[in-house]
Parts: sequence; C-alpha cells; structure tokens
Amino acid sequence: MTKILKIPIAFTLLTLMVLPLSYGTLGYFSADSAFGLSTKVNPVGTNLIVDIAKNKNPAVVFVTSKTKIQPAKGNGAFGQFAPPRGNNPFGQFAPPNRGRTPHPGPKGGTGTGFIIDHAGYILTNNHVVEGADIIKVTLQNEKEYEAQLIGSDPKTDIALIKIVQDNGEHISFPFLTLGDSERLAVGEWVIAIGNPFGLSHTVTTGVVSAMGRNIGAGPYDEFIQTDASINPGNSGGPLLNMDGDVIGINTAIFSDSGGNVGIGFALPINMAKGILDELKQKGRVTRGWLGVMIQRITPELQESFKLKNQVGALVNDIAPNGPADLGGMKRGDVITRFDGVEIDSMETLPKQVASIKPGKSVRIEVIREGKTKVLDIKIEPMKEEKPA
Repeated sequence: MTKILKIPIAFTLLTLMVLPLSYGTLGYFSADSAFGLSTKVNPVGTNLIVDIAKNKNPAVVFVTSKTKIQPAKGNGAFGQFAPPRGNNPFGQFAPPNRGRTPHPGPKGGTGTGFIIDHAGYILTNNHVVEGADIIKVTLQNEKEYEAQLIGSDPKTDIALIKIVQDNGEHISFPFLTLGDSERLAVGEWVIAIGNPFGLSHTVTTGVVSAMGRNIGAGPYDEFIQTDASINPGNSGGPLLNMDGDVIGINTAIFSDSGGNVGIGFALPINMAKGILDELKQKGRVTRGWLGVMIQRITPELQESFKLKNQVGALVNDIAPNGPADLGGMKRGDVITRFDGVEIDSMETLPKQVASIKPGKSVRIEVIREGKTKVLDIKIEPMKEEKPA
C-alpha cells in the first residue's frame, strides 16, 4: 500500500512546485488573491497606501513664508542673523547655514500644511510661519493662494492659517479628517506627506516607533516617534494612519547631518484639536497656571523625603501670591494627583495644569511630611512671563 501511494504524492508535489500562483479559468490560487488577504494592520502588498496617497494628497499644501528684514546695523559678520545653535541633534526642519554669511534681505521659509475643512483652514507648524509678513500656499494642482495667520501657539509649535480666496471665489476645498492619536499603537503603520527639500507632495511610509517622547522642545512634549522618512520641508505636514486620518503633525527630526536617519517626531493631533477652537476664536491659547517650580524625584530625594517611591512632582519653589501659594501648597510638597489624574512623573504635571480652564478650582493631592493632604486650588490664567 505504501509503494502505491508514492507516485501520486510525488506527482502532486511536483505539480505544486511548477504551476504558477494564478487563478483564472483553471481555478488555481493567484498571487493577487494571496495579497488580498492582507489587512490594514499589515497592508504590505495591497493598494491601500496607494489609495490613501491618491485621495489625501489634494488636501496637503506647500507653505512658503517671507519676512521683511531691515538692513543690518554694525559690522557684525552675521548682521541680524544668528549663527546655528550648537550641535543639538534634535532640530526642527530648518536648512543648515553651512557656514555661509547671509546677506540682509527678505527672509523666507518653506514647509507643509494640511487643509482641515472646506473653508480652507490649514494646520501647520508655528516655526514655518512665525513672524511672516507674507504666507502663500500651493495646492497639488499648482493653484497658489495667499493665506492669513489666524492663530499660533509657540509652546506646542502649532499654527492655524486660512486660505484667502480671490474676490468672487467660493471654492470648497478638499480636507483631511482629524483622527484620534490616543488610539495610536507602537508598531502601527503610518504615512507622511510633505514637501521635503521642496519636492512637492512626497509620500513616505513607516511605523510608529514610540509614543510620548520628550525631546526637550517644550513643557508639553509628548511626541509620536516614527521611522517614516521625513526631512526639512516636511515640517507641518500630516502623519496619517491606515484609515487616512491625521494622527500627527510632523515637526522635528533627530539627526547630526540635517537629513533623515529614521527618527522623526510628530505632534499628536489630539494636542492640536484641544487648542483649535481657541486659535480660531482668539488667535492664541490661554492655559492654566498653578504657580510652582517643580523637579523630578531622584533616588536621593526619595530617601531624603522618606517617600515610598519616585512617583510625583516635587515642589521646590512657589510663586508669591500665586494660585498654589494662596491655596496652601508648600515647598517640599510632592504632588501625586491633580484633578483626578495621577502625576506619575514631573513631566505630567505641566500638561495637566495647562489643560485646566482658568478660574476652575481643582483638587490636588500632595504628600507632606509622609502624610497625604488634599488641597483645593483655583487655577489662574498663565502669562507669558510666568513659569509653567
């Protein structure tokens, strides 16, 4: 019986090896059918990325800005231009000076933005348009418009601009849907669209490498790290998920050379969504202010203050007559909970305080001399000169 089966089995194996993976009138499986089994979680081999690029590219714009510069005074080699700042590898998308002495004259910048509604509102980075006298945006169809600055927030590097339509025009612009960056997961596929080095509407792909990165850019750092290729000119462009929704704004890269090395950073889109209404209505963002200076709890401080762990933010100074001072907070208090949110590290507190509307009273739990104490403190509006 065994000898009889050897020939059919061998014939079957040979047939499987030589027949192509096709499926037509012969009824065999095809490579296309195998690729069709891919999903949004693993889209390799599908047309999903192609469809997203085709459908979303029209809502991405090329942003150029110009600033009038007065002739420089004095004989300084750099005039009004400052030399590059050190060798910090964390940088926004600014082209390197390469040692050349610039001449006084109009200063310009380029970047990316994306339209968020039919009226032509556009989100981009603040550093793309900061101080600009003229802002222009170019659509994928090469139609160019002037844009006006509606509002900006330097602390998060987010700006809102709007297309200025010509008299009599009532164009309904294509726009991107803002997703939910809180649902993003490490390893998830993402797509970046932008204008690296002026190469309009470049599409790159990668994955989410990490979440909640603090790169020292500001008090509200919570960047999405990605290995999708982004370079100077991508700044302000969208980072999309596999549904084609915006989940981040490409903002910075880690690089010693100024080019992509596989480590880029995007602002979570939820951060922009949280301030969008204020930017539209007031042109700026008003944040809550607690009036404390804080520091990280080190093992040495944990031992000195006899704390059970290193969770929380240690108060090392208090602004006189500020909210914390008036609410009974003291130096040496360890803030462990703020308005119901656990403060697991020093970096968590500024973000929570900033999210509170001024005038609201919040419950703050602190550890003082080994005992838990609850304070009710009324949050005041932050002023630029006040510490976060």
